[in-house]
Amino acid sequence: MHVLLVEDDPAIAGSLREGLARYGYEVDWVTTGREALAADAPGVVLLDLGLPDMDGLDVCRRLRARSKVPIIVVTARGDEVDTVAGLEVGADDYVAKPFGVREIVARIRAVTRRHATDATGEGTEPAPPPVRLGTVTIDVAARRVTQGDAEIALAPKEFDLLVALARRVGSVVTREALIDEVWDTHWFGSTRTLDVHVSALRQKLGAAVAITTVRGVGFRVEHADAS
Repeated sequence: MHVLLVEDDPAIAGSLREGLARYGYEVDWVTTGREALAADAPGVVLLDLGLPDMDGLDVCRRLRARSKVPIIVVTARGDEVDTVAGLEVGADDYVAKPFGVREIVARIRAVTRRHATDATGEGTEPAPPPVRLGTVTIDVAARRVTQGDAEIALAPKEFDLLVALARRVGSVVTREALIDEVWDTHWFGSTRTLDVHVSALRQKLGAAVAITTVRGVGFRVEHADAS
């Protein structure tokens, strides 16, 4: 698989290229946002948000606008603001520095497997009915969320997470079940990504849909009654 690595730190890029090559990945390395936008279409993008010439979030947004390529953003450890912003502009997942090659490989496999499943599954089954949470409607087939006439823009994994919770409205869904369903049954990366996605959903949905944390277990989705 062809990986586009967008990273301005030669030491990190060198280690990643060497490590990913051991797993059979072909890595194209660029150091700027402009080079990333001009590169040939890859199978997956590893995008460091701290680029020298452009805002990495803008690069992510522009890549997503023209392609469905899986995008994994790389952020500084604990930088939740950048992480949530990356997911909002279209990234599929994130990884925080420092990280190991095995974690990167796991995330690449998870996002590419998910994209492949979505692509091959189109049109093979009847379209699922919309899911309604009070004033919020989730069109599963169109992957679209609306509240009244207004659309709520969600990143791909945010949408998948909302659907997983909405289908069990009122029930507690364990962290393990959500990781398995939304990410991958073979996931071995940090489960912190689940908390970041839940945080982003809460910000976007506001008071219309309440996502309650059940400490040590998982999450439960509830909704305000439509009126």
